[in-house]
Amino acid sequence: MFIRKATSKYQGQVYANYQLVRSVQTPKGPRQKLICSLGDLSPRPAAAWQQLAHQVEDALQGQPGLFEGSRQPEVEQIVRQVQARQAGQLVPARSRRGDSGEDLIAIHTDRVQVEYASEAGPVHVGYQFWKRLGLDEILRSLEFSEAVIRLTCAMALNRLIHPASEHAMPGWIRSTALEDMWDVDFKTLCEDRLYRNLDRLYPNRAAIEAALVKRERSLFNLQPTVFFYDLTSTYFEGQALANPKAKRGYSRDKRPDCKQVVIGLAIGREGFPLAHEIFAGNVQDRQTLGTMLDRMKTRVGLAPGATVVVDRGMAYAENLQEIRDRNLRYVVASRQPERDQWLDDFEDSEGFEEMHREPSPRNPCQKKSDVRVKLLHKGDECFVLCTSSQRVAKDRAIRSKQELRFLADVERLRQRIAKGRLVREVAIGEAIGRLKERYPRVARYHLLSYDAVGRQLRHEPDEAKKAKAERLDGGYLLRTDRQDLTGPEAWLLYITLTRAEAAFRAMKSPLAERPIFHQVERRVETHIFLCVLAYHLLVAIETTLSDHDQHTSWSSVREVLRTHQVVTIVLPTDGGRILRIRKATTPEPEHVALYRLLNVPPEIIRPRRT
Repeated sequence: MFIRKATSKYQGQVYANYQLVRSVQTPKGPRQKLICSLGDLSPRPAAAWQQLAHQVEDALQGQPGLFEGSRQPEVEQIVRQVQARQAGQLVPARSRRGDSGEDLIAIHTDRVQVEYASEAGPVHVGYQFWKRLGLDEILRSLEFSEAVIRLTCAMALNRLIHPASEHAMPGWIRSTALEDMWDVDFKTLCEDRLYRNLDRLYPNRAAIEAALVKRERSLFNLQPTVFFYDLTSTYFEGQALANPKAKRGYSRDKRPDCKQVVIGLAIGREGFPLAHEIFAGNVQDRQTLGTMLDRMKTRVGLAPGATVVVDRGMAYAENLQEIRDRNLRYVVASRQPERDQWLDDFEDSEGFEEMHREPSPRNPCQKKSDVRVKLLHKGDECFVLCTSSQRVAKDRAIRSKQELRFLADVERLRQRIAKGRLVREVAIGEAIGRLKERYPRVARYHLLSYDAVGRQLRHEPDEAKKAKAERLDGGYLLRTDRQDLTGPEAWLLYITLTRAEAAFRAMKSPLAERPIFHQVERRVETHIFLCVLAYHLLVAIETTLSDHDQHTSWSSVREVLRTHQVVTIVLPTDGGRILRIRKATTPEPEHVALYRLLNVPPEIIRPRRT
């Protein structure tokens, strides 16, 4: 007999297993027959291994050693193990099963360990919805390999669950149960593969988006008769010199110091994205409408007579005419100056209807603003006058705050002129212009001029114009060419535009769309595309919950499911072998409840024994 060392590699670590064997003669020559496994014994010199084997052999043959006290301590344990194995008293984990169908094995309970815990719940749900939306089939139809499909799924799930840069993403993927779910090894995954995958996705973005919208319409019974279009901006870290669309413009992120791009997003009435487009950072809202309608027509189709809902940034005459020319209808918020011609109608309380708004299911304690609407016809359009009690207080608070700052700056400018720090008339005129530019909301109610003779700044409040503005506080105007809508219906349709704003908030905060660190145009656009893909998954998950009257956000679902993990259980056996079982933890009741609502199987992986 002799002892040999066998090694195995699992999860990047090398494990040693010492085996007691003997040589036997077979028709094919001498072979080594395994007597039993000894496990991972303490290290010792090679001569000690041979001595241990001789002592075990002597003990098994009943021959006493020359010096009984010189036996190594493991001898008796190994002898008992061999005798039990020969008698069939111990059933090894991988040899045979008992009548009950369960593995029978003796375990040292004081040495049981748990290792390699991986977050499983969120990626399990995300992957199930990835398959439910048919994204695997969509990517296969575009001739993507299985490896590319898995990598794309992992990148989209990263945006959904724990957004990270391409540099940090491989580490996150390895910390999840994706390796166990797909039976793949991501240990060699590096950021270069992720960048190359972005480049593969770039030319296929429109085809993927169009096929996904078609799948969602069938799966969730979505109606293509109404869609909402809005824009947002997202800024860059760095100069983005390789991206011609990176420009400085009106920043909705309050970062005018950074270059940005503008993102246009069209969503359906149920909240699912329909199409998105990336524009230069300095583009005006009204210049994007035609491009987006073209993209909608080619990608998902535009049903004749469908209604387009847009905000006041696209309420110009040329935009409305463009919508009509495409045989579409519109509901838009008019620009603020257009309210003036309806001043008397706003003040006349007759004809207004009270809107009774139910509290949000997610926040039943939230108090909704009291809104009144009045419908008026003018030509081939309908105008809806809306007043909000909370908006009155908001408008007046904003004006009051800005006016205090404006008057303080006017006083500082007057002091500069009086003390001779500002003398030239041209420079004084420029200072007055900067004041008006800085405070456009209140500067229109004040007349500022410079008296060159008296060398003083003249300031006269326009009380009549200010009073007129106060009479319009809390009011806004909607216009539509749909004659079949009542005032409340038009208003309800317009406020659904907040779903597009919610989509932007979700992509910027939970999905971490901003800031953008990519400098190359194609990777910037694919980064945003991955955020849109993740938002498709988010909306599908929240819609499924909402269909069961559970108005829970994905953020809350994600936090609950984090504690459902996949672990490796290490079981040292009485026979000296080490049994490792890779399996998911038993789901808690809250996990089971969410899986049931989402129609997701609670089993994440089948247990694997090593």
